[in-house]
Amino acid sequence: MSDETDTKGPKMEKTEHTDSEKTPLPEEKTAITQHTLTLHGETIAYTATTGLTHLRNEKEKKTAAIFYVAYVRDDVEDRANRPITFCFNGGPGSCSVWLHLGAYGPQRINMVDGVMPKPNRAQLIDNECTLLDITDLVFIDPVGTGFSRAGEDGKAEDFFGVDGDADSVCQFIHRYLSTHHRWASPKFLSGESYGTTRAGAMASRLQEQGVALNGLVLVSLAVNFQTFIFDLGNDLPYLMFLPTFTAVAWHHGMLPDHVDTDLDTLLTEVREWAFDVYAPALMRGAGLPDDRRRAIAAQLSSYTGMDVEDILNLDIRIADMRFSKSVLKRPGFTVGRMDGRYIGHDIDRDHRRTQRDPSIDAPMAPYTGLINDHLRRTLGFEHESTYDIFNMKANADWTWARKHRLGYPDTSDELRKAMIGNPHLKVLFANGLYDLATPFFGAEYTADHLELDADLRSNLVLTYYPAGHMMYFHRESHENLKKDIAALYRDALS
Repeated sequence: MSDETDTKGPKMEKTEHTDSEKTPLPEEKTAITQHTLTLHGETIAYTATTGLTHLRNEKEKKTAAIFYVAYVRDDVEDRANRPITFCFNGGPGSCSVWLHLGAYGPQRINMVDGVMPKPNRAQLIDNECTLLDITDLVFIDPVGTGFSRAGEDGKAEDFFGVDGDADSVCQFIHRYLSTHHRWASPKFLSGESYGTTRAGAMASRLQEQGVALNGLVLVSLAVNFQTFIFDLGNDLPYLMFLPTFTAVAWHHGMLPDHVDTDLDTLLTEVREWAFDVYAPALMRGAGLPDDRRRAIAAQLSSYTGMDVEDILNLDIRIADMRFSKSVLKRPGFTVGRMDGRYIGHDIDRDHRRTQRDPSIDAPMAPYTGLINDHLRRTLGFEHESTYDIFNMKANADWTWARKHRLGYPDTSDELRKAMIGNPHLKVLFANGLYDLATPFFGAEYTADHLELDADLRSNLVLTYYPAGHMMYFHRESHENLKKDIAALYRDALS
């Protein structure tokens, strides 16, 4: 795309910067390549487009360059009725490589699930669970990730916040729809982790801007931060994480023998106990009688495998990283935060808090190496910079405060507005049972507190997989995720 192809869309409200402060932006450009994919015995031809697109503010000044990768199936006669899905990951500060080369793209990385890979052994193979058979795909890297950068009349801080980030990705979608003539296509968003926060904010924004969405696929929900941020005075996460603690302890065989061995039955029991017994006890705070405190600690021990005295010393409040380091009862080892099935060495043998996450250590190097190779060698996009998998500065500098909004970051109200404003919008919450970052009980809590009428609540589906935050690393879960997404698309397009 050249500057002359710029299209009107929502503009970013930016602060003016002097010429001496301005960082040059790379020119807009695209690389287009042709490929084939073998999927269940069928050969699918598709076109890959990689590109940099400029964003602009209300004065038509350039503010950022957004990098994207689009896959479009070739044998489609009626492109106007072909679904298109815009995908992004979270962090904040993460590029879209995880959904791209892990979940949805035409190729995936063939890592062995659950173990630390040997260096430089992973390869890209045809993705038997790609979504390309049912939708065209656009993977978006928000500003500060991948090759996307702020510059000219924009600065990083303009985009490193809930609203600036959501506005910028909305503007990109407007430009893409116009440039590629996809305004009439059925449209979907898919976000993972913080990408679900972004998708919640974007859904209502796009709707107000006239962009009708058919569906949202929200993987590892992080819409209401109060459900998973452990803070003094916020007892909700201690409830929300408990079923996940139970699932992880069950997986590693750390629960007492008398505890039910059927995981589904056990998790139903834990959910009910959390609301009916544990929640009232937490609400009492220091006023909880000692005998009840000890009884609660004993039951928590049964559900988590942790020692009663340890739980009492924690004031019956078990945080995620303390559980991860304690559940195995192996000094110097921890289970993964992103995926509690993983076990790895930790830096400190002390059991109080984890320092490393083996479930993110395992995929980081393979995904970094293969996306950099794939973009340059296969998709033909040359860039002088290394593709930035995760921007720690963006994550650390993120602005969580929002105008006219108090408390924890929360875009569930915007998701609710989108579902009310568009009663045909279908929504999927995909949950990993062993996800110690965004617990599935928190997703259920969010769904049950959207205050939707029964007919609108029926548009929301929750699915579960015996895996972690990136459940698509687990082959059976990946296959089932694809089936569940396909069902949502059929429902949304019927």
